[in-house]
Amino acid sequence: MKPLTARLHGYLDYLTVLIFLAAPSVLGFGGVAAKLAWLLAGVHLAMTLVTKFPLGVFRRLAFTLHGWVERIVGPALIAVAFLPDIFSVKPAFAFFAGMGLVIIAVGWLTDYVEAG
Repeated sequence: MKPLTARLHGYLDYLTVLIFLAAPSVLGFGGVAAKLAWLLAGVHLAMTLVTKFPLGVFRRLAFTLHGWVERIVGPALIAVAFLPDIFSVKPAFAFFAGMGLVIIAVGWLTDYVEAG
């Protein structure tokens, strides 16, 4: 049994949205990296709102599919960290690489059963 339930995962999803929104100001990066962080906050919020789990609002996206999206996003964020406009800004690089690792870890720890 994995330790993260669908409900706890939902709380972490909403926290992730706040982290993506705040990171550019808190860590002091702008430009492409900031715009990408804000875009990802919006995308993550939308996906969380439509997921069929206890903290979803519209509940259309299966929680198992939500899990597969996150299995792609985690490694993708690590790859994004190495893009020149992000890699050249050390706080942005650390943020995107770190968030990729966190999302991978949360994916490993989440029980992606249908949560209704």
